[in-house]
Amino acid sequence: MIKHHPTFELLQNFVNGDLPASLAAGIAIHADMCPICQQHITQLTEQVAELNFEQEFLDKFIVDDAQDLLELADFDQMIDSITATNDIVTTKVTPEKSITFRNNEYKLPRALNNIEQGKPAHIGKLTRTRLQLDEGNIRTSLLHIDPGGSVPEHTHNGFELTLLLAGSFSDVQGEYVAGDFIMLDGNHQHHPVSEKGCLCYTVANAPLHFTQGINKLLNPIGTFIY
Repeated sequence: MIKHHPTFELLQNFVNGDLPASLAAGIAIHADMCPICQQHITQLTEQVAELNFEQEFLDKFIVDDAQDLLELADFDQMIDSITATNDIVTTKVTPEKSITFRNNEYKLPRALNNIEQGKPAHIGKLTRTRLQLDEGNIRTSLLHIDPGGSVPEHTHNGFELTLLLAGSFSDVQGEYVAGDFIMLDGNHQHHPVSEKGCLCYTVANAPLHFTQGINKLLNPIGTFIY
């Protein structure tokens, strides 16, 4: 059961189109897996549509003179012409895509189907494939953790979104399952461990910073994941 969701502010910014593509894709993927957030997005979208209609378009339909009547008649005629057609619009179905990590095949979320992928890179039980979104210091990846793998204890120099696509992992806060949307920053410190393996969608704007004992020597891994 999904327990971790985007904040209301993130959902609102998503609906308003104010998020970078990487975070917007993360919310879209989460919403496809989470009926609760999908409902919130639908409600927010309806509210924005109503507000925009009232502010920008309602005055265009106020009839003040003969010219307005002619324009309204033309508008009604256009609507009648559109609704009278018997043509059937066929929606093109985008074929499903998948990705393979260590002989495990995963179906990609729809939001990622048209995003170019980089070559996989490996370090220990971690595999990273970069998603080419060209957002400057914001980097987006698919991160696979093999069974029994982990990311050493770390904090964050910036923000980090981890959206679990498949499998599970755990840290001191508990266990995370597919669909969980985890947004962290420099106020958080954790040590993700995946007993059975998992695939994550990750977005970060700075390398991780490893914090515990000898793990400080592993800060190059932070750059690898970032």
